[in-house]
Amino acid sequence: MYLKSILFWKFTKMSSIPFIDIGANLTDPMFKGIYNGNKKHKEDLEDVLERAWKNDLKKIIITSGSLDDSIESLKIASLNENLYCTVGCHPTRCDEFTKSKNPESYLNSLSDLIKNNRSKVVAIGECGLDNQRLHFCSREIQEKYFEMQLKLSEDFNLPLFLHCRDAAPTFLDILKRNPNLIKSGGVVHSFDGSLNEAKDIINLGFYIGINGCSLRTEDNLKTVSELPINRLMLETDCPWCEVKPTHPSYSYVQTKFNSVKKEKFIDGSMVKGRNEPSTIRLVHKNQNRVFKYM
Repeated sequence: MYLKSILFWKFTKMSSIPFIDIGANLTDPMFKGIYNGNKKHKEDLEDVLERAWKNDLKKIIITSGSLDDSIESLKIASLNENLYCTVGCHPTRCDEFTKSKNPESYLNSLSDLIKNNRSKVVAIGECGLDNQRLHFCSREIQEKYFEMQLKLSEDFNLPLFLHCRDAAPTFLDILKRNPNLIKSGGVVHSFDGSLNEAKDIINLGFYIGINGCSLRTEDNLKTVSELPINRLMLETDCPWCEVKPTHPSYSYVQTKFNSVKKEKFIDGSMVKGRNEPSTIRLVHKNQNRVFKYM
């Protein structure tokens, strides 16, 4: 049933696709073996992708957080016909607009990337608001350049890949006052807000993206259990947002993956604490079982 919720990505032959990870941060240095600036093991993205395909992933959308990140995402997406990406600027990195010679020029560079790579770019983002990490970028700058990026969705008739952390009132207000810019819909990914916030998002025509961070508290489980399943999308948000043993959702997990610490890396192994697309199975199992939660 969850496949019905990803039709707007416009992939063909959707009925034959068992899993799509709508949000994977494959440009993260962890997939190059780098953690907090320190090299711990060799780059293993090729192995990560091979595991994904073996675990029934048929499509992966690589999420981008800046202009440079978008360029790197496109490079990775070009490696495989089943890899796609977003183009946009994350709220915590919107200072890049002001630090560029011209904010309009920065936006135009994002636009050019989309225009020249229409077969690979499937959404605008990751963009939105993040009030949990204002030390990276102020509210005012985030709000200004979130709204500016909505124009890209209208220009290219592409859905939005949205981020919202402790900012729902302003986030929803920006979307509501720009109805002409959000006609292509989209998804609010890694959702961990309230039921009322989720309903407001759905009423605007958007989907809700769930991953391990969406299932880490009892309140999260209750909220997700009350959402219409045909408005949910699955993601890993790797290398972050894994389903952890400390989460109440972990009790629903049936599929277990063997992993090793990064300091003891072995070729072909998963790395403990580093999420990856193949673990979409854990989110899927939680989605199926959490609806029996009530």
